[in-house]
Amino acid sequence: MMKEDNIKIICRNRKAYFEYSIDDLFEAGLVLKGTEVKSLRQGKASIDDAYARFRDGEIYLYNAHISPYSHATVDGHEPERPRKLLLHRHEIRRLLGKVQERGFTLIPLKLYFKDEHAKVEIALARGKKKIDKRETIRRREQQREMERARKRR
Repeated sequence: MMKEDNIKIICRNRKAYFEYSIDDLFEAGLVLKGTEVKSLRQGKASIDDAYARFRDGEIYLYNAHISPYSHATVDGHEPERPRKLLLHRHEIRRLLGKVQERGFTLIPLKLYFKDEHAKVEIALARGKKKIDKRETIRRREQQREMERARKRR
């Protein structure tokens, strides 16, 4: 877990910046059960394959894996259950309008605690094509070469 001021980052979606071009960022709260919060405090979560979707006028996070709490009773939580995201109504309306446009999707970038509350940073993103991914790799390689050349001098 990293610590930035009053933010404790639990996990990041590292491949999101490679797979998608990020258009806009939103911070959303999460509706969690007690055992899920305890698992998050232990850092046992993954959002690599997660995505957000609209259901009944609300936004839910799917495929976010929060491991079962080790000291929980038999009535623990389901690790990949859909979790409701808490956003303002005007943010939900704005996101709904953008997602209905062609090509936009909602993906989580990081999961963290901010002032004792579990939050998720979701991005309004558009999937990259194969050629865009190649361009990203090419730019990264050029940057590495420039850094190596600078270190040699």
